[in-house]
Amino acid sequence: MIPAQVIIYVIVAALVAITGFAVYTAFGPPSKALEDPYEMHED
Repeated sequence: MIPAQVIIYVIVAALVAITGFAVYTAFGPPSKALEDPYEMHED
């Protein structure tokens, strides 16, 4: 494999992992612990 391909695959894998983690955190079970700052500070 060409070294440039390896770097591209690592970057793509990292982006997919970060995106997957963000979606899991936003919509999965951890989202129950998230608080809305606008709901907390009603004026």
